[in-house]
Amino acid sequence: MIDDATLGRAAALLATLQAKGLTVTTAESCSGGLIAGTITAIPGSSASIEAGFVTYSNAAKHRILGVPESLLAAHGAVSEPVARAMAEGARAAAGADLALACTGIAGPGGAVPGKPVGTVFIAAAVQGQTRVLHRLFPGDRAAVRAATVAEALELGLALVTVS
Repeated sequence: MIDDATLGRAAALLATLQAKGLTVTTAESCSGGLIAGTITAIPGSSASIEAGFVTYSNAAKHRILGVPESLLAAHGAVSEPVARAMAEGARAAAGADLALACTGIAGPGGAVPGKPVGTVFIAAAVQGQTRVLHRLFPGDRAAVRAATVAEALELGLALVTVS
């Protein structure tokens, strides 16, 4: 379900990473590995990708990425602080220069008050700087996941271009 424009973003991100000698890792929840899958669909990606973490449960977010249990309890998994902690934790765990992370509600179920289906937090962490986007994507599960991948790649590209 990944379109040519998104593959183009992945290729542009990889070209920028390779030109700067940087590496990337992912920490994914609602996208279930699609960000890493899209990046690795590009030939030559092995020169830049370190690892990909799919941390669907809160326990995995805590155990693998080091997201504090208190943060998960206070804000819920689908939140800005958790997306930030996922990106920073993945970057540290993989030893990568750039980390892309996402957490959200792809649907069709899972909505809670204040967090409808399509709510996604996307984070990118590079060299001590972390940016988080909050989005409400329309559409079904596949559309939300595809939009998440495209936005994550765009955010990562923006961060490594200016760093």
